Amino acid sequence: MDNVRLDKWLWAARFFKTRALAKKAIEGGKVHYNGGRAKTSKNVEVGALIRVPQGWDTWEVEVMALSDQRRGAAEARELYRETPDSAARRARESDERRLVNQAMQHPLKRPDKKQRRDIQRFQRQQDD
Repeated sequence: MDNVRLDKWLWAARFFKTRALAKKAIEGGKVHYNGGRAKTSKNVEVGALIRVPQGWDTWEVEVMALSDQRRGAAEARELYRETPDSAARRARESDERRLVNQAMQHPLKRPDKKQRRDIQRFQRQQDD
């Protein structure tokens, strides 16, 4: 296999559930191929660096193999290798998000009518 479109490869590597979502991300400038924006029809080459957003994280992967067929997750992981910098950054950001969520104090109950009015008044003041 020598010619695989970028959207097909991202779909086969299981970064996106559908090719339409992969296409939308590429056209929106979210996916970078070798440091620059790419078109959906760009042919993927072995050894290329691709930066792909996924939820809160951004993966930076090196293409190890080509495939245009979606297989199991274990086979999909053989198509790419994540760079060490990317793995370290994702782990660090995940820990930061976890710590921030632990530090937030959640209310014990829902606000009553007066508290809701106070919240809405505060929000309106922030908008002005």
